[in-house]
Amino acid sequence: MDCIFCNITKGAIPADILHRDDDVMAFKDINPKAPVHILIIPIKHIETVLDLSDEDNALIGKMVMVANQLAEKEGIDENGFRLVFNCREHGGQEVYHLHLHLMGGRSFRWPPG
Repeated sequence: MDCIFCNITKGAIPADILHRDDDVMAFKDINPKAPVHILIIPIKHIETVLDLSDEDNALIGKMVMVANQLAEKEGIDENGFRLVFNCREHGGQEVYHLHLHLMGGRSFRWPPG
C-alpha cells in the first residue's frame, strides 16, 4: 500500500506534526484552506468513514478530543472552528486514509461549496 498518510505516520514523509500518540496523529495541512488547517488522522489505516467499525468508536472520539485540544492551543476555540470528514469522490476526499480537518482563524459560510 502506498498511502501518503501511512508514510507520514512512519516518518518516511516529513510533516509539521502537532500531536502524536499511539492512536492518533495531527499535522498541518500542506494546502491550507484557512489560517489554521490541521489534519487529525488515525495511526491505523482506515480508508473512509464508511470503513469504520464499532471497535473504532473510541478512536473517532479521540480524534475529536485531539481537535478540541488543538483548537484551544491554536487560539481558535473562542471564535469557533470547523471539523470536517470528507467521504469518497463526491464528498471531496482526496487521500483515502481517514482524516478529520480542523479549520479556523476565519469565518466560514454555509453551505460549503
